[in-house]
Amino acid sequence: MKASLSPCFLCPRACGARRSEGDKGVCGAGDRIKVARLALHAWEEPCISGTRGSGAVFFSGCNLRCIYCQNAQISWEGFGTEMTPVELAAGLLRLQEAGAHNINLVTAAPYVPLVVEALDRARAEGLRLPVVYNTSAYEKVETLQLLAGYVDVYLPDLKYATPEVAGRLSGAPDYFPVAAAAIQEMLRQVGGEPVFDTAGLIRRGLIVRHLVLPGHLPETHRVLSWIKDNLPHSVPVSLMAQYLPYHRARRFPPLNRRLTADEHNLALAAFFDLGLENGWAQELSAADAAFIPPFDLTGCAGKTSRGAE
Repeated sequence: MKASLSPCFLCPRACGARRSEGDKGVCGAGDRIKVARLALHAWEEPCISGTRGSGAVFFSGCNLRCIYCQNAQISWEGFGTEMTPVELAAGLLRLQEAGAHNINLVTAAPYVPLVVEALDRARAEGLRLPVVYNTSAYEKVETLQLLAGYVDVYLPDLKYATPEVAGRLSGAPDYFPVAAAAIQEMLRQVGGEPVFDTAGLIRRGLIVRHLVLPGHLPETHRVLSWIKDNLPHSVPVSLMAQYLPYHRARRFPPLNRRLTADEHNLALAAFFDLGLENGWAQELSAADAAFIPPFDLTGCAGKTSRGAE
């Protein structure tokens, strides 16, 4: 599978980087998995974090360039440590031993073939937790198909519905058609009726997130309208209000401020007016830096940190 990295066409950027020969992709990734944190995480949706936490693996690098990214240290700057699939598999098993309810792969898109290798090995050595694929939704259908049978729960964040906003805020004017097709593929793989265990934890299914951005309520309405018109009513929607003006956002009004109470209420009204009753909505109090994990190589077995090169 490593051959898929050179030339690399794994994501919609299709940059063609020869990663196995030392090149970096647009995402910043080379030929080895790079991870910034591997630890229990308590701040996902209740059905994912549960009482003990989700076993989150925060990968370095990203194929989007969101000017407001709260994880810019790893997505833009490339902080993290390199791991082989064997080392990642061992880390996943450690998360299981620590009591994680699931394995939560956060922004794993640049490494999909290598992650599949790690999952194969971890399963052979006793991994039995559901696997959550936590993504920006800017994914190629063909790459998602490599994950069929490996991912139990897809957790895409459907960010935008128009080329102008997606281009201006994330450098990806083609974001919406790409993300819409990706979410349909996720739906095809795991189905539209989520499966929960007796404790209320999700075992299989699709949850679609949307982060409400200050000054962009029309975009929120467009995204929610698409969800209502194109996905089964049983698919839960997670309406997020955790926005904080991180990274470059302070230079770009209205992203240089938090959501207002009026914006939050209007987003909730749009959710219910469209008939979207299944899911979760964050309170404004979720916009707190305390909920952002430290990217300090926790759980990465004492490896040396490396930034972007």
